[in-house]
Amino acid sequence: MMHTPASMVMGIVFAPLGLVLVFTAAITPQWREGQARLSMAGPGSFFLRTGVKGSGLKSGSMEALLLLRSDGLWESCLQVEHSELKQCWPVAGPYQRDPRVRLAQGLVLTSLFLCGTGIVLACIGVRCWTDVPLRGVAATGGLLVVMAGLLSLTALGVYTHNLTSLGMADPNHVINNPRFPPLSLRPAGSLYFGWLGSCLQVVGGGALLFSFKRPRYPTCPSCPKLPVCPAYPSCPEITNKPDTDVYEVSC
Repeated sequence: MMHTPASMVMGIVFAPLGLVLVFTAAITPQWREGQARLSMAGPGSFFLRTGVKGSGLKSGSMEALLLLRSDGLWESCLQVEHSELKQCWPVAGPYQRDPRVRLAQGLVLTSLFLCGTGIVLACIGVRCWTDVPLRGVAATGGLLVVMAGLLSLTALGVYTHNLTSLGMADPNHVINNPRFPPLSLRPAGSLYFGWLGSCLQVVGGGALLFSFKRPRYPTCPSCPKLPVCPAYPSCPEITNKPDTDVYEVSC
């Protein structure tokens, strides 16, 4: 029976968990969020009044509305606070064309692919159905998982560092339009999922990298140069003896 090393078990657990968290961060539109208070007498007030009436808000709360804006890598959303009025759309305009957003998208997609490939190799290398694991294959999978974690960390770092300036190049963009109140942008929940998942990928991949190191077996006292395999813990003098059949004779 094979005893799976603790490093392999740790890597097999942490790597898929990190993959799930990074994937969740990638598909959700809460990488950054902001809010602004919009007067009902301002631009777009007719649309907002119509939508708010349909959402069931009281007329007294229609003097000013709090707009909640959130952006992700592939989707943006706009919602009126305390109402069911919410609209989401694929990223477009200056935000979509921003090279830093495109860089983050490419790094995250590459990270997901490498992490998935690394997990498959790690599962093949562990080989829970045999006595001897393929250490080289498992460690190669760990290396891919570490690379995936570093790529996603790079994407998150680039996005977080430029969070307030992404998509602001065009002065006609809704966020930077002087006719609309400015949004106070800040990091949102998806970023935290991504940071946690990336760290788990690095830790899990690093644990799988220890698969390159072969364990040291204890040696037999009478034959110090000959290691004892865990499957045969006794000395060679005993294991090399021919088997003796014992019969019980009853009268």
